[in-house]
Parts: sequence; C-alpha cells; structure tokens
Amino acid sequence: MNTGARHGVGLIADPLILSGLVLAGLVFGMPLLKPVFAALFPGLDRPLYEQDSFLNLTIAHVVLVAASSAISLVIGVVAGIFVTRRAGREFRPLVETIVATGQTFPPVAVLAVAVPLLGFGPAPALIALAIYGLLPITEAVVAGIESVPEGVREAARGIGMSPRGTLLHVELPLAAPVALAGVRTSVIINIGTAAIASTVGAKTLGLPIIVGLSGFNTAYVLQGALVVGALAVFTDLAFERLGRRLDRWKRDSA
Repeated sequence: MNTGARHGVGLIADPLILSGLVLAGLVFGMPLLKPVFAALFPGLDRPLYEQDSFLNLTIAHVVLVAASSAISLVIGVVAGIFVTRRAGREFRPLVETIVATGQTFPPVAVLAVAVPLLGFGPAPALIALAIYGLLPITEAVVAGIESVPEGVREAARGIGMSPRGTLLHVELPLAAPVALAGVRTSVIINIGTAAIASTVGAKTLGLPIIVGLSGFNTAYVLQGALVVGALAVFTDLAFERLGRRLDRWKRDSA
C-alpha cells in the first residue's frame, strides 16, 4: 500500500472524521434510508419524517445549543473568576448553591414556567438550556484556576504583572484544559436536552421524536434519536481532540 493510500485509510479510521461522515450521511442521506425504515416498520404508512429536512433541523438544533452554551460559558467564567478572587471567596458557597440548583430543576419544569412569560418558541428553551449547562462550566473554571501552582502566580507577580495581567495571561490560559472539560460536558448535555425544546415550539432535532411519540411512529423517533446521537458523538470527539491539543500546549509551555 502506497503512502497516499495509507494516509487515506488513516483519515477514514480517525474517530472524529468517521463520526463526522456518519453525521453527514444521516443528515443529508436520510431520504435514501426510506426503504430501510419501510422494511423495519412495515405497518407504518409514513416511515420517514418529511415535514422538514434533517439539515434544517440540525442547523436549528446546533444554533440553539451554541447560543445557550455561550450564555452558560459567559456566566460560568465570570462566576468562576469571581469566587476565586479575594473579594469573592466568601460568596463561593452561595454561587455553588445557585448553579447547583439550576440542575436540580428539570428542563421541562423550567420550560413550563418560562412559556407563560416568554411564549412558545426558542426563547424558553434558550433559558432552560443555559441554566442547565451552567454547573459543569462554573465548577470546571474554579477547578482550573485553583489548579494553577502558586509558584507560577508568584513568578508572574515577580516580573511586575498586575492581578488582571496574571489572570488573563497566566491563570486563564493554564486553566483552559480543565475549563474546557466542563464546557464539553455542558455542551454534550445540552445537545441531548435540546430535543425537548420542540415541546414548546422550538425547531430542533426533537421534532421527529415528539411527532413520533405523539403519533406512535417509532421510525420518526429512531430517526431523530440517531441524528442527535451522531451529533453528540461528533461534538464530544471534537472537544476531546481540542482538549488533547490544549494539554500538549500546557505541557510545552510549562
């Protein structure tokens, strides 16, 4: 086998690329699987979800997860930095209790409370997912900052860095691998949880699942679940790859 062929086989064998190909195949090629679902579920008149394309549903799902995760990230990073500063240490138990409480409420309950205030659509789902994804990020940011050796901070202060400079140029970069693990957990949780947002009128990959459950159409449920699962696996592997690179950069800079 020549070098080019080995390289091609290596790329296909890469879990990240392979999962991306599976996701793309499901998103773009779901109509081609109609005969397969018809054979698996012969009693169904409509074995394929065709009310919307899986591409549109996937894009809407990713946008909702990205927006809610961005909100969680901003709040989590700010809260994590605050409770690791001298002025905010006494508020740490309170902050930890608040963000932990966010995960004790089921997203469905948050949606039920938010819909009368915000109406149907993506807004209630955005709030529910942002609250639900806050705990892993906040805890990871705090753990990451606290993992920075005190000697490194003293060295930064010794060369004249201000507290802000130490935070921005020393603590946060070194805490990034640990913080990224929290972001990874939060995003993966929200990819799965975002499916229930379709119960309040948001367009997500949960639509085939909700329609399938209400119409006793197992094929629809399976199609939505397959794409959600493939998206979660691909995203998880992408974060894993990024985390390895951050770990390598951290070791090289140590």
